[in-house]
Formats: sequence, C-alpha cells, structure tokens
Amino acid sequence: MRTALDWLPTWIRHYTLKSLPTDVVAGIVVGILVIPQSLGYAVLAGLPPVYGLYAAIVPVLVYAWLGSSNVQAVGPVAITAIMTASSLHSFADDGSAQYALMASLLAAMVGTLLFIAGRLRLGWIMQFISRGVSAGFVSGAAVLIFVSQIKYVTHIPISGDNLIGYLTTMQQHLTDWHLLTLIIGGLSFLLLVINRYASHWVWRPLLSASAAKWAERLFPLVLLIIATALSMVLGWSQKGVSVIGVIPEGLPAFTVPYFPDFHDVLVLLPSAGLMALIVFVSSSSVASTYARLRNEPFDANRELTGLGLANIAGGVFQSFAVAGGFSRTAINVDSGARTPLASFVTVLVMIGALIAFGQLLAPLPYALLGATIMASIIGLIDVATLRSAWQRDRLDAASFLAAFIGVLAFGLNTGLVIGLMVSFASLIWQSSHPHVAIVGELPDTGHFRNIHRHSVRTFEHMILLRVDESLFFGNSESVHRHIVDAMRAYPKATEIVLIMAAVNHIDLTAQEMLIKLNQELMAQDKRLHFSFIKGPVMDVIGNTPIITELSGYVYLSTVDAVHALSTEHKET
Repeated sequence: MRTALDWLPTWIRHYTLKSLPTDVVAGIVVGILVIPQSLGYAVLAGLPPVYGLYAAIVPVLVYAWLGSSNVQAVGPVAITAIMTASSLHSFADDGSAQYALMASLLAAMVGTLLFIAGRLRLGWIMQFISRGVSAGFVSGAAVLIFVSQIKYVTHIPISGDNLIGYLTTMQQHLTDWHLLTLIIGGLSFLLLVINRYASHWVWRPLLSASAAKWAERLFPLVLLIIATALSMVLGWSQKGVSVIGVIPEGLPAFTVPYFPDFHDVLVLLPSAGLMALIVFVSSSSVASTYARLRNEPFDANRELTGLGLANIAGGVFQSFAVAGGFSRTAINVDSGARTPLASFVTVLVMIGALIAFGQLLAPLPYALLGATIMASIIGLIDVATLRSAWQRDRLDAASFLAAFIGVLAFGLNTGLVIGLMVSFASLIWQSSHPHVAIVGELPDTGHFRNIHRHSVRTFEHMILLRVDESLFFGNSESVHRHIVDAMRAYPKATEIVLIMAAVNHIDLTAQEMLIKLNQELMAQDKRLHFSFIKGPVMDVIGNTPIITELSGYVYLSTVDAVHALSTEHKET
C-alpha cells in the first residue's frame, strides 16, 4: 500500500540538509542572472517581456517536481522562442493579448504531445536525430534569431520567418533606422561580445580566476541596470528609443488558452510536433550529459513526461513553450546545485522580480534586450561540428548543411524536415551499399581479415565473403552483385562461404535473394555455405528453403568451414 510519502519525488524523500546551502545559492544566482535573458526571449517570441518571467515560474516548478534531472534548469530558451514566433507569424496582427493566448495554446499542444510520447515510452526516438541535423538546425535558427534582433538594435521594422523575408523587409525600410537606438544597441552588443568571448583579456588580468568567472556572468545584469538607469535619467523614451514600459506586477494568472477554429489548430499541429521534438532532443541532451557526469540515472521517458506536464501547466499560466537550457543549467551546476530545490529558489527570485521590480524595469531599452540575445546566440552557430563532420562523415555534414540552409531559406519547420529527410536518405543510402569483404586467413591464427588490408592466405577452390550488414530489401541486390563479382574474380572457386557474423536480420526480399543465389550456384556446379549464423537469424530462416534446400552446409564458425571444405577438397 502506497503512503503519502511515496507520491513525493525521490529527491525530496532523500533530501539532506547539507545540500540546502548550495541549492539556495545556486537558485539565487540562476534567478538573478537569467532575468535579462528571460525578458529577451519573450521579446524574441513576439511577446511582451513580462512573459519571459511568467515562463520561468510555473513550468519550472512542475519540471522540478516531475522531471528526470536533478540539476537541469528549465525555462524560456532561444529555440522555443524563435519557433513560437515562426509558428505564430500569421497570427501576429491579431493583437498582443490574443497572440499571447495563442502562444500559450502552442505551449499546451507541445506539452500534450510530449506527455503522450512519454506515456507511450517513445524516449528512444531521440536516437534518430543525428548530430548533423540537430547542429545544423540549431545553427540555422541561431542565424535567424541574430538577424531577427536587428529590428531592436536599429529600429528598422523587419519581419519574416526566413532569411530572405528578413533581408527583403530590411531593404525596404533601411531609411527607418534610428541613430540613438543604433548607438545603444551597437555599443551594448560590442560590450557583451567582448565580455563573452574576450573575458580572458578583460577580467582575468584584473581579477582571480573565480572572480573573473563571476564578473563575466554578472556583467549582463550590471549592463541592464546601467542602461535602465541611463534611460530613466536621460529620457531615452522621449527621444525615440523603444523601452519595455511598465511590467505588470503580480503572478501569472490561470488563463485558458485561446482556441481558434479547428482549422487553425490543425495548422499549428505540425509546428507543435516539431517543437516537441526539438524540446525533447535539446533538453534530454543536456539532462543526460549531466546525469552521466554526476553518475545519476537518466530516464528518457520520464524526461518526456516531465517536460510535457511543465509545458501543459505553462500553457494555462501565461507561458510560452519552455525547454532545458544548456547555459542556465551550466550556471546552475557551477553554482553548486545538487537537487531541484535550486529551481524552486530560482522561482522565488522570479516572483520577487515580478512583485518588486516591475516599475524599475520600465525604462529598459529593447535595444539592450536585442543586443543580449544577439551576443548570446553567436555561440550556437556550431562551426566545429560542421568541420568535424566534413572531415569524418560527409553524409552527416550533408545533413548539417541541408538543415542549416533549409532553415535559412524556408524557415524553421521546413528546414528541420529537410534535414531529417536528408539524414534518413543518407541512412538508407549507407544501408543499401553494405560492405562485403573477401577475406582470407591470417597464417596460424584462425582469424580472417580483408584480403585488401592484410597479408592473408586465400584458397583457390573457396571464396570467403564477410557480409557486414543485415540483409533487407534495400541492399539485397547490392549484396548479390558483390557475390557475383567475387565469383567472376575467382572463377576456379566452387565453394562460396558467406560469413554472417554481422547479420542480425534477413527480411523476405533478402531471403528470396539467397534462395535465388543458391539456385544460380547449383546451376554452375558450385555450392553455397554459411558460417556463424546467429541464433535469432536462424530462428527466422531455419525452416525456409535457404536452409532446407541449401547446396552446401551451415558451419558454426569460419574456421570449421575452412577446415571441412579444405579436407574435402584434398580428398577429391
């Protein structure tokens, strides 16, 4: 019988007071440092800045209670923000209130899909998103995010959901730039880039290593305070600089998302599905990485459930879609977080910001928020992965470029689909071109290796062929062609031995190919043999003509095959 304590998360039931000080400090640090980031991501999503703080309250609490990671910091992130803006682009003129409700509806749809996937135990699906596709998608999204923020640092009213759209509208409104806005945004961007990428030149000559690290982290917050103060003192809003205005005080309210007609819901469904996939892949990547580093278990299905419920709860408490953030999780861990209690403390900081600082943040220029996002997003352009893929795996590099170019040319959703299609096409191409090696015996070892890579002993009367792939409809003809080519290269060989150690499955088409191959060999007075067939494979083909009508024999090992056929050849 379950007790009341059994319903509590494991981390609460086993919480120790020695974790309390570090959890509290980590929660406060994360809460303070991500305030400007949260405000900026709301703007990136096309929402009033306060929604960034809303998104960092209820969803964070739900994930802390139900999520799979002890240290992952969930909240508004760049990818979900830009995908929200892209998905709701056609609704942007419906008014800010209705747009915000649509953003909450999208979050609830994403959460529902994630929750259903978790209940269906679909956590394994993340294995099918290649590194090339995910890196290309994120890199392309980063470029779009960067370009989209130009409107805030220049006052040029650009819009669109792809690079062509942004550049076209920018060209049409180039004369609308505002000098003071450009100075504020450009200078802020320059300072933030120097702080992020040249801190070893700025802070470390002046401070110790640990102090320099904190100076780098606190600088965006200090810059926000300075810019807000200057805006208030110098009256930037009266000089044409856009500011965020008074942030509504109070906590996010329970609000039923706006439900348009059913057709609009269906239109949003593909976007919600792709967002759910990206939220899961990005969040689980962060959570599983830190679980491995901390020697903690990671449950992909629980991660799906936790993220799903967090987004569903956010959908009815004025949030847009959230995910696990790598930067905020890194800060959380570096600050000493040990359990999700740190996230509860972070929520308290956000609540304090809503209650106490709404009026104080009113003069904050949008130019600073845009510059903050632009500076932080540069690091997501993953040139290193493209370079590595180009050197080691050109097919994965093709997937990267397909996703990257697709995102820039056609938008986030279409770009991701293009990347996935190229990735799956690459997988099919690889599987349809299996490696079939002619092998020989390493002298006096009983081991068999590729004749083109090693000095091995071959046999005039026998061809040993190692099939390095499972056999299915996509590669059966290719395998047949390899075998025929080998027979032409060694016309005197009468014994053909297929080494099946790497074959885990043989589908119906491949079975028919093997039956046909056996018949062809018999017509030429040659025999087909198998060695090293795995048990599960033999269970499938044991009662088929592949075995029952086989012209040769099935051997437990290649050594047995070579010994038996060599002895038989000598006797004849």
